[in-house]
Amino acid sequence: MANAYLQGVEISASQFLDIFHHYDNDGNGYIEGKELQNFIKELQQARKQAGLELTDQMRAFVEEYEKNADGKIDIVELVQILPTEENFLLFFRQQLKSCTEFMEAWRTYDADHSGYIESDELKNFLRDLLQRAKKPFDEKKLEEYTLTTLKIFDSNNDGKLCLSEMARLLPDDENFLLKFEVCICQGEKSSILCHDDCYCLNSKSDTDLSLQGVKMARKEFNKIFELYDKDRNGYMDENELDALLKDLCEKNKKVLEIGKIQVYKKAIMALSDGGKLYRTELALVLCEEM
Repeated sequence: MANAYLQGVEISASQFLDIFHHYDNDGNGYIEGKELQNFIKELQQARKQAGLELTDQMRAFVEEYEKNADGKIDIVELVQILPTEENFLLFFRQQLKSCTEFMEAWRTYDADHSGYIESDELKNFLRDLLQRAKKPFDEKKLEEYTLTTLKIFDSNNDGKLCLSEMARLLPDDENFLLKFEVCICQGEKSSILCHDDCYCLNSKSDTDLSLQGVKMARKEFNKIFELYDKDRNGYMDENELDALLKDLCEKNKKVLEIGKIQVYKKAIMALSDGGKLYRTELALVLCEEM
């Protein structure tokens, strides 16, 4: 069935999702290795059988793969290759031009402050994006967008999106949250911070190392929050967050860029309540457990 979809001049949102799942055999969120080889081979065959040339995007992708056989693509990169009917993922990316806008949207649409965007909240979010862009749609199409977006980004299949899952809507160069996913602490003695008052993890085994990256466990996060909430008022202001980000950047130079602290801070403070960044909001970015 996926091969037949590849022959289409246009691919619907649901067909696109079927194609990705077909080639992502191990379900790790990427088409890579043998999966990618099969995808490229069958894409070329399908287009030929349909009497269609490879598009410029397809041709550029194949040429790049031939230079680097170790490459991989995720679902958002795939939508740039295939002729998706509405290009719905690219459209939503275009509407969210920065991480700060994304954070502001999160605060607005997580109406119950649960730390998750659930199906109804996601539908409201997508509806408003479509209306703002004056893009025509009906309720059936909106429902398809909502369900497809959930299926694409809901990595643990719990029927709702956490901040890091939904952040995959952002372009990688705007998505500093990916950097926090990659590494929050590292090294033989995994000190999260880097000054004399830092809270140190005892060893690498104390962290949750995985291919998905490292985030603070709730216990470590609480200690960090209390350490940087200098006046003990229960929230961080911009100065306190600035100090935390500087230490995180200093400790994780390979991942976080100290020159972008203001960018990180502006985006995170978009989650705040009138300049007051409470523990729950900061946990969305730094804590692995909600």
